[in-house]
Amino acid sequence: MTFTTCRLLAITIAVCNLLITPALAQEKSIVVSSTTSTEQSGLFGFILPIFKMKTGIDVKVVAVGTGQALDIGRRGDADVVFVHDKPAEEIFVQEGYSTKRNEVMYNDFVLIGPKSDPAKVGGGKDIQVALQKISAAQAPFVSRGDKSGTHAAELRYWKGASITPTGSWYKETGSGMGPALNTASAMNAYILADRGTWLSFKNRGDLVILVQGDPKLFNQYGVMLVNPAKFPHVKKAEGQAFIDWLISKNGQDVIASYQIGGEQLFFPNAKK
Repeated sequence: MTFTTCRLLAITIAVCNLLITPALAQEKSIVVSSTTSTEQSGLFGFILPIFKMKTGIDVKVVAVGTGQALDIGRRGDADVVFVHDKPAEEIFVQEGYSTKRNEVMYNDFVLIGPKSDPAKVGGGKDIQVALQKISAAQAPFVSRGDKSGTHAAELRYWKGASITPTGSWYKETGSGMGPALNTASAMNAYILADRGTWLSFKNRGDLVILVQGDPKLFNQYGVMLVNPAKFPHVKKAEGQAFIDWLISKNGQDVIASYQIGGEQLFFPNAKK
């Protein structure tokens, strides 16, 4: 290679770098720690490309149980937390890890179980009565056992039923909603699930919805900006832009339009 050729190559590379660097500098992204239900239901896969198209902001999701998602926020390892355990979210704000909790949407929990229904809970409207019957029959029950929003709700229902579930019939998986449903399908067991993940779940086997409609099964989702006063590296502008879009008319309409098999998974209820 001649000296002139080398010099032209070097100039070309330098020009390319000058063109590429500003583009990279303009890339915007945030980290959102969220629940497995928003990810495994397919909601994020549906709404995030629309948000990016409108704002140019890329959203990187860390999907874990709600308890873990809040802990990620407490460490300052996320810009936004999007979860579904209102009491825990309010504590997160009280502790100063966020300054405001915004309600975004809701769906509901459902009690899933085998079509054979050995505990005879099918068609019931009271989740606590159903759990009492499952416990009395010692029918197989799968719990996420992962400190998620769904797990927290399940524990509240057991407590309301005056039962501490123990024994070989009660299996804690320590996993997300999808894997826990897979376990329940393999065991032909009962399980509490959020409706969104259930509707998107393919490996149902003999499992069906047996109990639904109890007002206690209401499942509210909230979103919070991690407090930049505690963690100066938090991307305040971009994170707030995501929250503002979620609770805007456009964001709420996009959430409402997400369906599986013609059934709406989440119902927007942001409060202005």
